[in-house]
Amino acid sequence: MIGVIFDWDGVIINSSKLHKKSWEILADELGFSLPLDHFEKGFGKRNETIIGSILGWSEDREKIIRFGNRKEQIYRKLGRIHGISLVLGSKEFIEMLHLSSVPMAIATSTERKNIELGIEQNQMSGLFTAAVCSEDVSKGKPDPEVFLEAADRISLPYQNCVVLEDSTHGIEAALRAKMIPIGITTSNSRKELFKKGAKLVVDRLDEINLSILHDLIKSK
Repeated sequence: MIGVIFDWDGVIINSSKLHKKSWEILADELGFSLPLDHFEKGFGKRNETIIGSILGWSEDREKIIRFGNRKEQIYRKLGRIHGISLVLGSKEFIEMLHLSSVPMAIATSTERKNIELGIEQNQMSGLFTAAVCSEDVSKGKPDPEVFLEAADRISLPYQNCVVLEDSTHGIEAALRAKMIPIGITTSNSRKELFKKGAKLVVDRLDEINLSILHDLIKSK
């Protein structure tokens, strides 16, 4: 049996504008500055890494966690006001897999509350077998921990899992997990995703069907 593991932001939902705005609001609240390229450097990484290593706002773990929690509160408030939109083709692909009884898991550095809000707003309740979120792992991508945990939760061997990712460090994490990475061009170019090791790159998830997924598994 094949299993499909999804990153969340940039693969299922279009959240980059809301996340970027929430960092800007948080910086204003705290009186900190943001480098012009902060969002690109922190894209897809855990808040602890962004706040501590990338932004250098604090070395105190308690403060870092508090700042990160506040940032996500702001994100959810913005999401409730403006709505969290889907990446085109993502829901159609997910529904196709669900109707075909393919086990699916979300594997993300995002908080569980964010996932729950996006699922509620976009009527996707019951489509996923499992979700592994920032609270469930200690290491961020490109470490493969989040993907390995997701495969365990859908009870499938790692080599039977396909990973859908928009970030290059997510592609790297999938390869390190011995899974098959598919890139989607919402955040990185086709060239960059293939260069990092993606076995297939698409502009929309509904370009993929079950036959393609099975062929990728067989060719591994």
